[in-house]
Amino acid sequence: MKKEQYIMGIETSCDETAVAIIKNGREIIANVVASQIDSHKRFGGVVPEIASRHHVEQLTIVLEEALTKANLEFKDMDAIAVTEGPGLVGALLIGVNAAKALAFAHGIPLVPVHHIAGHIYANRIVAEMKFPLLALVVSGGHTELVYMKEHGHFEVIGETRDDAAGEAYDKVARTLNLPYPGGPHIDKMAQAGEATIPLPRAWLEEDSYDFSFSGLKSAVINTVHNAEQRGEKLIPENLAASFQESVIDVLVTKTLKATREYNVKQVLLAGGVAANKGLRTRLEATFSTEKVELVIPPLYLCTDNAAMIAAAGSIFYAKGQRAKLDLNANPGLDITSHNQ
Repeated sequence: MKKEQYIMGIETSCDETAVAIIKNGREIIANVVASQIDSHKRFGGVVPEIASRHHVEQLTIVLEEALTKANLEFKDMDAIAVTEGPGLVGALLIGVNAAKALAFAHGIPLVPVHHIAGHIYANRIVAEMKFPLLALVVSGGHTELVYMKEHGHFEVIGETRDDAAGEAYDKVARTLNLPYPGGPHIDKMAQAGEATIPLPRAWLEEDSYDFSFSGLKSAVINTVHNAEQRGEKLIPENLAASFQESVIDVLVTKTLKATREYNVKQVLLAGGVAANKGLRTRLEATFSTEKVELVIPPLYLCTDNAAMIAAAGSIFYAKGQRAKLDLNANPGLDITSHNQ
């Protein structure tokens, strides 16, 4: 009889302290997340030193809660997967050092995981992956199109040249005096407005799958300032809808073009901005007529969590990827570090 496999995941790359346990790579046994949003909200963004301090305070509590929920012990774990990078170096170090200590104390293999690989593998908890596939990764720090020909092999075919989509959302939200994090507020406002304000779309070179949102962000800010100088009153909902329409138009158009060019079987949505209702709706409508499977994770698997790290870790564990006890946080880690 085949033994069940249990992988523990630890995620502390930014402002969520998370621990999860995944069974056989796809089944969540426990998934505990301690959010820090309330602590960072008054600063309008994540303060690295505060994030690190909260990780130190919360990690043991979250760890014990995950084991209790799973009704398991460390001796039941086949491996501990931990986010090595990218992220805030101080925050990453808390998770990496905790994982190393646990791996050493309990004699458990240690598996390093790239944060974005985790976001992509959150989709495997929803549906088995079919190769070749294309992942659209949209988050606060990343906007990428990642081609995968097989498990654990990543090829970035397009990425942002300046602001990530989530970063642009937060900056536009600040311009509209919306609270942090701005993305959900912009999304909600956009649903109530109409895209009546002409804003640019950065298509870049004809054959490029790269993204650029800095110009769009600046255009929104200029639109607000120009209206103020003229004494005109903008409808915030319409501005939010116009901004979101521009972002989604570029994301979906480039994803569709890459899907056809690379002849993939599956398209995955990943990252914090994957929770955006407008983006999810447009992708579903666009791919409803395409002969490719679209997989969109539930909201709780879009934002940072440890279930995604454990899910990715189960694949890398099976491929023999291990970290030594001199593993260090790597804030600039490249996702191709997993390629063998």
